[in-house]
Amino acid sequence: MSILGLKKKQPKTFKVKVITMDADMEFSCEVKWKGKDLFDLVCRTVGLRETWFFGLRYTVKDTYAWLKPEKKVLDQEVPKEYPITFHFLAKFFPEKVEEELVQEITQHLFFLQVKKQILDEEIFCSPEASVLLASYAVQAKYGDYDPNFHKPGFLGQDELLPKRVLMQYQMTPDMWEEKITAWYAEHRGIARDEAEMDYLKIAQDLEMYGVSYFSITQNKKDTELLLGVDAQGLHIYNPNSKLNPNKSFPWSGIRNISYSEKEFTIKPLDKKKEVFKFYSSQLRVNKLILQLCIGNHDLFMRRRKVDSIEVQQMKAQAKEEKARKKMERQILAREKQMREEAERAKEEMERRLFQLQDEARLANEALIRSEETADLLAEKAQIAEEEAKLLAHKAAEAEQERQRLEVTTLKTKEEKRLMEQKMREAELLAVKLVEESERRSKEADHLKQDLSEAKDAERRAKQKLLEITKTTYPLIAAYSSPPAPPDGGDLNPETGSMRSDFKDTDMKRLSMEIERERLEYMEKSRHLQDQLKELKSEIESLKLEEQQGVFPLRGEARAYPEPAYLPHATVGHYDSEVIYI
Repeated sequence: MSILGLKKKQPKTFKVKVITMDADMEFSCEVKWKGKDLFDLVCRTVGLRETWFFGLRYTVKDTYAWLKPEKKVLDQEVPKEYPITFHFLAKFFPEKVEEELVQEITQHLFFLQVKKQILDEEIFCSPEASVLLASYAVQAKYGDYDPNFHKPGFLGQDELLPKRVLMQYQMTPDMWEEKITAWYAEHRGIARDEAEMDYLKIAQDLEMYGVSYFSITQNKKDTELLLGVDAQGLHIYNPNSKLNPNKSFPWSGIRNISYSEKEFTIKPLDKKKEVFKFYSSQLRVNKLILQLCIGNHDLFMRRRKVDSIEVQQMKAQAKEEKARKKMERQILAREKQMREEAERAKEEMERRLFQLQDEARLANEALIRSEETADLLAEKAQIAEEEAKLLAHKAAEAEQERQRLEVTTLKTKEEKRLMEQKMREAELLAVKLVEESERRSKEADHLKQDLSEAKDAERRAKQKLLEITKTTYPLIAAYSSPPAPPDGGDLNPETGSMRSDFKDTDMKRLSMEIERERLEYMEKSRHLQDQLKELKSEIESLKLEEQQGVFPLRGEARAYPEPAYLPHATVGHYDSEVIYI
């Protein structure tokens, strides 16, 4: 097959992937397309008219390069991959973002790129400025702060602060979120494009904003330095310090920049000043430096000229667009305010309605309770009336009972008085009986003594009679001759003893009678003492009942025992007579 046949079979298009800051796009490009063709296609797709700030960047080995607009895409050192990847980024930065960035899409792309550079620590930012910038980023993303919607932790998935700032202070994510939210709450009413512009206005004052750094040497001894290229000019830095340049060459003071292979020459406008030379070892880097210098210088000179008709039209359109959007935002804000007021009024009316419903429900419940209470009170009143009647009846009965008790009390007092009188009489009788008993006891003792004396006298008389009989009996027998008795004429000497025996029998009988009377008297005295004890116990119980308020009913009679009166026993004195024969 011929070489011409192979060439005909080569594809006429190739795939390109373009990564912007907020989207990825793929295009099918013709082989003959130049860099400008692809760049214009991307700008039309994005809707970008301020194309002079941007470019298509690609990676070459250990560095990067910008796609040249005048050369074909495939003729440049683009990556040999499918699809070919380009990054649509800002190549040049404005001096004053508020004046130079006209379109909203331009502002948005710059905002996203600068935000990423700050988070990736390509631009140094202090912690305080980082927190403030993060608050504007949150305002641009979430709109106005609403505490009811933006609860704690709603920023947990967002990357808002550089890692260096997070590691610099011993603070938790919640503490950082609290600081950011405090600033975020103050940005209420700021639209998204305004928040992004405020973000860029703060970021453009940072020392590393819009600066592209390259390693260079000042002489052949390889003294390492850093070259910074930005919108204001060229700057020379120490390798360890990218914030404060050792020497600066503003574009207004540079007459010419040239390079020959590895050597760069900066000629000041003032011929008296020394020409500055530096060296760069990589040819690709030298070309990149030269491109950035030419582009930034052109923009520098362009800013100081009258805007072109295209730019003037863009600014007029942007101004009208901003005015229109401002009017729309004002109308939207008024409508939002009216809607919020209407919602608040609706909520207030609903709350009032609920409140009135609750009040009506409570009033209805109160009415029902009042009716129930009224019925209950009526029932209680009826019960109270019945109870009052019952109490009145009981009061009448109690009054009758009180009168009866008064009468009973009077009778009880009279009975008590009579009982006390009887008791006193019984006590007097008992005393008399005791005295009589003592007297009878003494009399019995006296009788016993007399009996004993009589027995002694009788015994002595018998002894004496016996003695006399023994002494006188022979004399009588001798001097007197009594007639013989009919039965033999013997004299019975025991005739006197018969009389003595008779006297003995009388004495024993008398003693037995006295003892029997004494025993009967003691038995009757004991019975009388028992009756007195029973009478005393009844009197005590009567007193106790009187103290407890218990009185015998009317008509009842208490039976009191009649004291037993013993008959007066008359005890005669028996005198013992001793008959002397």
